[in-house]
Amino acid sequence: MSWRYGIQPLDLNEALRTILADLSPVEGTEQVGTDRAEGRVAAEAVAAPVSLPPFDASAMDGFALRYGDLEGAPPHTLQIVGTSYAGRPWSQPVPPRSAVRIFTGAAIPASLDTVVIQEDCDYDPDAVRIRVTPDAGDNVRTAGHDVQAGERLLPAGTRITAFHLGWMSACGVTRVRVVRRPRVAIFSTGDELVEPGNELGPGQIYDANRHLLRLLLSRLPVQVEDFGILPDDPAHIRAALQRAAADNDAVITSGGVSVGDADWVKRIVDDMGALQFWKLNLKPGKPLAYGSLGNAVFLGLPGNPVSAVVTALLIARPALLRLCGAGYEAPTAVRARLEDAIAHRPGREEFQRGILREQDAELVVAVTGDQSSNRLASFAEANCLIRIPKQSGNLAVGDHVSVLLLTGLT
Repeated sequence: MSWRYGIQPLDLNEALRTILADLSPVEGTEQVGTDRAEGRVAAEAVAAPVSLPPFDASAMDGFALRYGDLEGAPPHTLQIVGTSYAGRPWSQPVPPRSAVRIFTGAAIPASLDTVVIQEDCDYDPDAVRIRVTPDAGDNVRTAGHDVQAGERLLPAGTRITAFHLGWMSACGVTRVRVVRRPRVAIFSTGDELVEPGNELGPGQIYDANRHLLRLLLSRLPVQVEDFGILPDDPAHIRAALQRAAADNDAVITSGGVSVGDADWVKRIVDDMGALQFWKLNLKPGKPLAYGSLGNAVFLGLPGNPVSAVVTALLIARPALLRLCGAGYEAPTAVRARLEDAIAHRPGREEFQRGILREQDAELVVAVTGDQSSNRLASFAEANCLIRIPKQSGNLAVGDHVSVLLLTGLT
């Protein structure tokens, strides 16, 4: 027996800490264009090659001037000697007591230091009458106001978003080095499972877990190899696990990790590799196995569909992100008032599917009907998970609970 924790169920947080401490990013990097970098994990820090903006620029439409040319109380009258447009700056000398018409984003002409917005001015083609006295430097974005050349745009380990890429593009960055995509093998097990589109036999159901898992994983920077459905045959399962572990960084199964006579996956993994723990103090999602097969990480998710989804979101997702080189992305949690009573016996942490909405400037949450672990329908309208601590008893209408947003988890 190679289990570190025997058969004692682990709390979710303890299991997650164990997994994240155990895993390291995969080896190997590649350089990709910024047009293909969204969602990938930066393998090294990215520094700005230029300052942004690269010159002093106007923040508003108005008139650029020397603050020292303004004497006494307003109004101030200055001669207009030219215009500075974005991309077409005024490059001629500006005599004393003169101004340059300027537009947002345009370079501030040399020797000028202040911009007065056009709403505070009366002007004709030759002169401008300024009705206020501005502060020195008003409405000027100095060079490097956003970022200085050489300054870090993002650190290594950052999961790159569209906002990062927009910032990098503004600095002229076109390529970035990222961690290679971990290879992940997935399959379902069970004689009762049939591929959608085929005819059901007696006592059979369609396999939804594998397809849903593949879709959830497709949103992560990983490469998925689908091994299909494996029958409840130990020789077949052993051979498939050997092939999957040989060519992939992680192996994720659905089903076969509970206590039934036909639940072969857990026993075979424990024989071939090493199981660090089995069972979570969690509802839904109690039968979850974690360990290794050779150099591959092994995650055995429950066979019940809702249990598989919850553990995929709360365990498999952060584990795979760690393999990708990313830090832990904690789910976004908010407090909301319950619209439904929830029966709960202390002892296991529970996550129920919910519908979160705003009502009278307050967040309220309702459960999505029957919460049985076989009912994928409970996820169909859900936009959150309602967290019920293991020490909690029954919850009443009006009680406040912690709610995890599915946006960002899926």
